[in-house]
Amino acid sequence: MLGIHELWLFILSGLLLNVTPGPDTAYIIGRSLQLGWRGGAAAAIGISCGCLFHVLGAAIGLSALLMTSSLAFAVLKWVGAAYLLFTGVQMLLSRQRPTADVALQGDAPTLHRVFWQGALTNALNPKVALFFLAFLPQFVAADSPHKTVAFLLLGAIFVFNGTLWCLGVAAFAARAARRIRRSSGVIAWINRTLGGLFVYLGFRVAMLEAR
Repeated sequence: MLGIHELWLFILSGLLLNVTPGPDTAYIIGRSLQLGWRGGAAAAIGISCGCLFHVLGAAIGLSALLMTSSLAFAVLKWVGAAYLLFTGVQMLLSRQRPTADVALQGDAPTLHRVFWQGALTNALNPKVALFFLAFLPQFVAADSPHKTVAFLLLGAIFVFNGTLWCLGVAAFAARAARRIRRSSGVIAWINRTLGGLFVYLGFRVAMLEAR
């Protein structure tokens, strides 16, 4: 169908990649601990939307452009690194209070903001784009006349399975964190951890080289 082969292997490989802990998982857990299930779900859906951006890019050739054009790769790399570093430093310097107090004063991160942080973290990472470009074509016949549709279908399957896993992670983390979210010390630690994660990702993106 559409030139797709070994679909079972693609699904299995995708599931193994999705359940492997990484920065996305850490971000979802952090937001779940900080804001509960809704915060973790917003982070998970944002990350998935960022992945969809790269799926579309792989399907229409944007990922190939990033691989062949050093200028396009450099622009996306530095924009992504700057965003991640700015967000991370902002979180590291913020002062946190117990969640109940913050909510009353309207200073808690909004779900909209959590969503967009997750989405932009993925969308502005050229490494994710190159991953999809390298991963998806392995399961589509080289002579298939429907490569674009095949890439979109495989990407949708990958993102759908990943979203289910991430929502499960968010639910588990939120359930385990109901009591600790009232502690200002724990909230500050979570925020600094997330800030440090963003700074780390920013430096890692800045060090990427086109291949």
